[in-house]
Amino acid sequence: MRSGMRLAIATFASLVICGLLAGPALADSADRLNSRDQIVLNGKLTVAEGETVDTAVLGHGIATIDGTVAGALVVFDGRTDISGTVQGDVFAFNGTVTVHSGAVIDGDLVTRESPNVESGATIRGKQQRVSARFDAADFGFASRVAWWIGYSVSTLVLGLLLLLIMPTLDTAIVRGMRERMGGAIGFGVLLFFLLPIVAVLFLVVIVAIPLGLFLLLALALLYTVGYVAGAHAIGRRLVKSPTSSRFVAFLAGWAILRVFGLIPVIGGIVWTLASIFGLGLLWVAARRSPPALMPEQPAMPPPAPLVA
Repeated sequence: MRSGMRLAIATFASLVICGLLAGPALADSADRLNSRDQIVLNGKLTVAEGETVDTAVLGHGIATIDGTVAGALVVFDGRTDISGTVQGDVFAFNGTVTVHSGAVIDGDLVTRESPNVESGATIRGKQQRVSARFDAADFGFASRVAWWIGYSVSTLVLGLLLLLIMPTLDTAIVRGMRERMGGAIGFGVLLFFLLPIVAVLFLVVIVAIPLGLFLLLALALLYTVGYVAGAHAIGRRLVKSPTSSRFVAFLAGWAILRVFGLIPVIGGIVWTLASIFGLGLLWVAARRSPPALMPEQPAMPPPAPLVA
């Protein structure tokens, strides 16, 4: 129980830290980062004629640029119409792009679909497809190995720190596997798939957008904590002796999972299963009630002396 509560407190602290760091960027709920940047999550991004902004970012909707964007224009999903000037690059990850006559793009035009560039429009950079500009295959095998090493070291450090800070976590995980294995799996599946859905629902509600963003940012940490707990559970299945070090058990499970992580596709499946199992075990540990205390029995009065 204590280990689960400490984990909950640590997770809440991480969310608060994320909020403090991201707070200045989200303080203005009118979808603007500052007076010179224009950030629109959902709706219309408009830079009127004669207006100048530094950076323009649209999540979903319609982007209309009649004025000047001094930096980059980024559209994740939606229609893009440019009649003014973009001094940086233009990135349109999804949606149609029209560059009207008289428009000027000083940087590159990177789109998913073929853009409609009217006669008289000026593009001084390159016209590229998103798949060519951001092709993960260009990074090659070396990048995958670098990511594997980085994630391995990160999970190793995180697991050792959790066991050091919360020594009773080992007992809580073992008890959860022994007493509520099915419940742990069920709760893990629920948490793994429900948390991102809740985050998206928060994003739909305007006043809860910051909370949704914080939850999305925290998902990587939560899933990784679950992965570490799952690795420890696997290690405890191999190192069952209660007198053996909890660190040895974790290292055994962690090594097995990281070997699977080298295998394409299989590594992702194993990561998902370990994260689900670990999240469920932590949930079970956090909700486990402490054993009820037996009421104290009143002391028996001494026997009365015998009268002759």
